[in-house]
Formats: sequence, C-alpha cells, structure tokens
Amino acid sequence: MYQTMTKKAAITVQKKDFNKGGFYVVVVVKTEDEACGGALPYYPFNPDTPIEPGERQKMLEVLVSPAISRTTYVGGMLFCLGVFLSFYIFALLIYCLEQWRRNKKDTGLLHSVGALNDETASLLGKSAIAQKYDGCGYGSLAENSLVGSPEDCTDSPVSSAEASYSYTDKSLENLVSRPRLESLSSVEEDDYDTLTDIESDKNVIRTKKYLCVSDLARKDKRVMRKKYQIYFWNISTIAVFYALPVIQLVITYQTVVNVTGNQDICYYNFMCAHPLGSLSAFNNILSNLGYIMLGLLFLIIVLQRELSYNRNRMYTRGQLEECGIPKHFGLFYAMGTALMMEGLLSACYHVCPNYTNFQFDTSFMYMIAGLCMLKLYQKRHPDINASAYSAYACLAIVIFFSVLGVVFGKGNTIFWIVFSVIHIVFTLVLSTQLYYVGRWRLDSGIIRRILQVLYTDCVRQCSPPMYVDRMVLLVMGNIINWSLAAYGLIVRPNDFASYLLAIGICNLLLYFAFYIIMKLRSGERILPAPLICIICTSVVWGFALFFFFQGLSTWQKTPAESREHNRECILLGFFDDHDIWHFLSSIAMFGSFLVLLYLDDDLDAVERDKIFVF
Repeated sequence: MYQTMTKKAAITVQKKDFNKGGFYVVVVVKTEDEACGGALPYYPFNPDTPIEPGERQKMLEVLVSPAISRTTYVGGMLFCLGVFLSFYIFALLIYCLEQWRRNKKDTGLLHSVGALNDETASLLGKSAIAQKYDGCGYGSLAENSLVGSPEDCTDSPVSSAEASYSYTDKSLENLVSRPRLESLSSVEEDDYDTLTDIESDKNVIRTKKYLCVSDLARKDKRVMRKKYQIYFWNISTIAVFYALPVIQLVITYQTVVNVTGNQDICYYNFMCAHPLGSLSAFNNILSNLGYIMLGLLFLIIVLQRELSYNRNRMYTRGQLEECGIPKHFGLFYAMGTALMMEGLLSACYHVCPNYTNFQFDTSFMYMIAGLCMLKLYQKRHPDINASAYSAYACLAIVIFFSVLGVVFGKGNTIFWIVFSVIHIVFTLVLSTQLYYVGRWRLDSGIIRRILQVLYTDCVRQCSPPMYVDRMVLLVMGNIINWSLAAYGLIVRPNDFASYLLAIGICNLLLYFAFYIIMKLRSGERILPAPLICIICTSVVWGFALFFFFQGLSTWQKTPAESREHNRECILLGFFDDHDIWHFLSSIAMFGSFLVLLYLDDDLDAVERDKIFVF
C-alpha cells in the first residue's frame, strides 16, 4: 500500500492483509515535486541535466496506533440506524394521533345526531357528512341553519326517502360563504365561452390579468393524473439504468485500489477512513443511509395522503375536484425516489471519490432541484406544466453538460463561452414561456413577434408590464442567472459539477421565496405544520452547509495536497464532518419535501376560482 504526501498522511492497515505478524513502513523522497503539487523541474540548455533545486530535507515522525474497536463499529451503525428510525416512529405517532382525533370527532358528531328527532337527525347527518368531506365548505349547519341544494341531495349517498324532500327555496346564493367572497379573477365566467373547445384556445383564458387556478385546471382529471404518474415511472426506469453501471464501475475502482495498493486513486479523508471488508471508507458509505430511509418514509407519507384523499373523494362524489390546489401525487413520488437514488449514488461515489465519478454524487441532485421547481409550478399551473418527457430531456441535457464540464471544462475558454451563451439563451426562453403562461411558441414567426412586441410596448407607447409580479420574479431570475454565467466565464471554477448545482439551487430558492411571498400577498396563510417545517428545515440546512464547507478532501488538487485537509473523526470516533453533512442534508431534504407537500393545505376548502395563479 502506498500514497504520496506533503506534510501528513495516514494509512489504515488491516490484519487480513498482513497476516505474518508485521509490516514495513518505507519512506521514499520523490526526485521531483510535481507528484505533490509542486513545480516541474527546470531544464537548461542541456536537457539531460536539470538544475539542482537545492537541499531537500524533511523531518518525519511515524506514529503507529491501534484502529477502532469492533464496539465502535457497532455503535456507529446502531447510531445511524437509530437516528433515522426515530423519524418513522415520530411519523407513526403523529398518524395515530390524527386518527384518534378524527375518531373522537366522528363519535361526538354521531352523539349530536342521535339527540335529535328522526327528520332533523337525517338532515343534520347529511349536512355533517358534507361538512366533513366537502372541500368547498359552504358553511356548517350551526352557522346558517341551511342545508344543501337539490343537486347536493341527489349526489349524496342518502336513501331515496331522504332525497324526496324538497329544498327548492334554499339556493346556494343564500348560503353563508367564506370571507373571500369575490372571485379573484378579473373576468367572470359569463365573459368567455365555456364550451369544450376552450381547452384548445388557450389565449381565451390566459390573457386575463388575474388568473385563478380554475382557469388552468380545466383538463380531464384522469388524464392529468396519468400525466404526472409518468414522472414516477420514468425516474424509476432512469434510476435502474443509471445505477447499475455506476455500481459496477465503483466496485472496479475499489478492486484496483485493493490489488495495486495505490491509494492515490481515491480521495478519502484518510484520518477518518474506517475500512470494512473490501471497502476502504465504510463510514462515508454508511452515513448515506439517511437519504434512502427518509426517501422511503416520504413515499409512505405521500401514499397515505393519496389514499386519504381518494377515500374522501368517494364521499363527496367530485366536490373535492372543485376546491383547493389540484391533487396530483406523481411528482411527489418522483421526488421521494430521487432522494433514495441520491443516497445510493452518493454511497457509490464515496466508495472511491475522485473527479471522474463526482458526477454520480450530483446527478440526482440536479433532478431533485428540477422536480421541486416543477412541483411548485404545477401547484398553480396544473394544465400547462411540462410533461415528464420534456422535463427529463432537459435534465439529461444538464447532466450531459456536467460530464463535458468535468472532462473538458478545466481552463477551456471555448467551453465556458459556449456554456455561458447557452445558459443565458435558455434563461431568456424560459422567462418568456413563464411570463406568457405557455402561450409563447418557438417557430418561424418568433422574430417578427418579438419585434412587434418591442415596437408596441417600448417605442409606440411605454406601457408597464401586464403581469407585474411575474415580471419582478423573471427580472430577478435573469439578474441572478446572468451573474452566475459571468462568474463562470471569468473565474472558470474547476469544480464544474458543483457550479452547475449552485445554479439549480439558486433558482429553486428564488422561486420558493417568490411563491411564499405571493401566497401571503394573495391573502392565503401558512398553517402551523408547514411553518414549523420551514423553520426547522432552514436551521438544519444552515448546520448542514457549515459541515459541508469544512473541505476534508478535494480532488481539485493532487492526492498529496488533498491529504493536508484530512481531519480526525468528530462523532463517536467513527464519523467525520462530511458524514454529519450526509446526516443533516438528508434530514433537510426530507423536511423540504414535507414543506412542498403541506404548504397549500390551507386552500383545501377554498373554491378554485378564488385561488390566485402566480
């Protein structure tokens, strides 16, 4: 086993490799400094006799210390497993508490119904069921002493004897509605044609100054549900075909390290690298367990939420379809799968971390950032959100550029110019698409339309933008993206994959902040559960980034220079700073997903023509 070093280095020796009772430690001075990151030797006119760089001396101290015990190994494994199992226990307790509260509420409701006479109990029972399961929430019987309309009576699961009663004098207009009585739309339904051909003529609806969710949730619910389910099945297929060759490759890397003994191939934190079997740094692999376990827990939560929604919809017979943000769970399943795959591929990367396989650690991070932005957009634009095929095609292009940047981007001016131009052009195209709510198309007449808009709005008359909020978001987004493109072109960072990931994270944070601000400006509120998730997740992200930037190793330098950053373990004598980053970032991602899942629960009882689109 051998490695290069400058000031410090560490090698973990296993008994199974030296079973004859001893080993030698041999120190060899390199004849040139190039292997350790120094300058190349200077050759004068005679190329066979380089100039002597002077006296080359170092004082060395070799310390042989025992490795960690088996108890420490077991303690580290149990700690890692216990931390993430606690999330399952906590989620189960919350679920049981919610079920208990629901059962208690239902029991109290049955007692109140049984205290009345038969006719009143029948009417109240029907109204209570509608109150419980009707997302629109037209008001309880206690508030207005009224019951549903004739249509409600025929749609509800009641007997024919109850349906024979007449309620023609109780129209919906007399019912007590929610405080937000006026429609947020500037154009009433009578102002446009509501025939089926309106789905093909998107300009009729999307040119309104104030769009509401009902304007962009007009397509068939089953078709839209299937559209978003494709996200999950596609990412599952991508995961299988992406992960299998990655696993094969890193196993080959680890085998080469074990056979040749060359420890310069992989950039570990050698001061805290605990081997297990053939794996050189088992602790860095184990700490990725959180991504997999919390991703699976998120999938379970989404499944439970979908089953609950479908169960409630059976009682309302379609009334939930007209209230709240449209419930499509396909993107949530895709996000949970991506989180699990991030854990698997991060573990594969840490089998042998180096610059050629760092893309494995970041590929599904790009997907997570992209899927989160798509989910935020889909909440208010369900009918015009990108399809799974176009979304994954764009993410494939991002990963393609990530590979090119790792292979050719280091100091390559042409590559950075091409990438920066593509980045800016893509930002402008996406901004136009978002501003015009999908009505803009790239075709042969695009130049003519651009000139016409510029002449009309800038030359003929200086008119303000029609969608001010959207324009503010897009201007800020363009400023940030243009600045990042300029930074890349000027600085040309060696770690192109991290630079590309920073672009995605900055855009996601900008859009999430815009969504929260617009939600509050629209008179909506954030319930305690998502608010607590936002606060806790922000704190965890802060601590996670602190440990991430400790930089225990770096493949941007030589292996010898990277070892100068190595540090001892800081947690249980088994985990280092980067392992803690794995713990905290997996928890933070899980919390971020929960925020997206519960963020708009306050709108479940609001009609869709009273919910802003932004």
